[in-house]
Amino acid sequence: MRVVISGGSGFLGSHLAEALLARGDEVRCLDDFSSGRAQNVAHLRHTPGFACVRCDVTESVPVTGPVDAVVHLASAASPFDYARRPLQTLAAGSRGTENLLRLAVRHRARFVLASTSEVYGDPEVHPQREDYWGHVNPVGPRSVYDEAKRFAEALSTAYRRAEGADVGIVRIFNTYGPRMRAHDGRVVSTFVRQALDGEPLTLFGDGGQTRSFCYVDDLVRGLIAMVDARLPGPVNLGNPVERTVRELAELVLRITGSASGLRCLPLPDDDPVRRRPDITLARERLGWRPRIPLETGLGRTVAWFAAHPGDAVRHPDGSRHPDTARHPDAVRRPDRSPVGRP
Repeated sequence: MRVVISGGSGFLGSHLAEALLARGDEVRCLDDFSSGRAQNVAHLRHTPGFACVRCDVTESVPVTGPVDAVVHLASAASPFDYARRPLQTLAAGSRGTENLLRLAVRHRARFVLASTSEVYGDPEVHPQREDYWGHVNPVGPRSVYDEAKRFAEALSTAYRRAEGADVGIVRIFNTYGPRMRAHDGRVVSTFVRQALDGEPLTLFGDGGQTRSFCYVDDLVRGLIAMVDARLPGPVNLGNPVERTVRELAELVLRITGSASGLRCLPLPDDDPVRRRPDITLARERLGWRPRIPLETGLGRTVAWFAAHPGDAVRHPDGSRHPDTARHPDAVRRPDRSPVGRP
């Protein structure tokens, strides 16, 4: 297959590209490097069938040649990113989704939308099934991400009904693993960074809120299963084993051997109290379930972070942002915007 991945240099996108190439597919990675990083895919740049193109999918999708599948991952996904880029996050869910849907329709390609468990908001139903409509604040601090994904689901479904698009929607729950950014604001990366740096691990509230944590290799298997399926979804992809945030913090301290303590902060607005997927549909229709225990996945993640201490760069304003360096194979067009190999 020839697969286009938007957000292909990001945490999930780079792992997906790697897995698709390993099974013999070709990959065209699209990314504006606003949160993705060139080094995530640098090891793939000489792999036959791989190319990385720098572009903003909300403006254009510069892909030539045949396309068999499109996986839309491009979006700010961490609280840090969508808080500093609210309009871009909404654009990725709206204009970006439509541009990639049009590409898929033109080529009669499979289109897989990476949606999120955030569409359930602070759920009143537990665990969350795909037929639950959610409990979301449309103007809250998380709304730009939540509503961008909810709109993307509606738009993808409309294209399936009106244009016959071969659409599949997955709702991704908390995922972790190597290549996460240390300062992206997500709970696993934050705890691991703090533990390795000897800082107190920050708990919001008493840490009693629950999450489910899925290792990235398991999640990528689910994405590929959805690429290969004809199932429209939505389908939950996540680990059904529920853990409190405090349990996660204590496990990180144990794995790292850190002497860091715990520090409690006020609970943020609209922070979900409980989150756990019902994955019955994924098991029955995709033959998918997570295999990697949290302890094993965290051990691999800690090892990666320990080996990559220079994970972020500091900007003049003092904030920490992802490395936005362009892909090593990029060249410059006359309009001065860099793109990768065609």
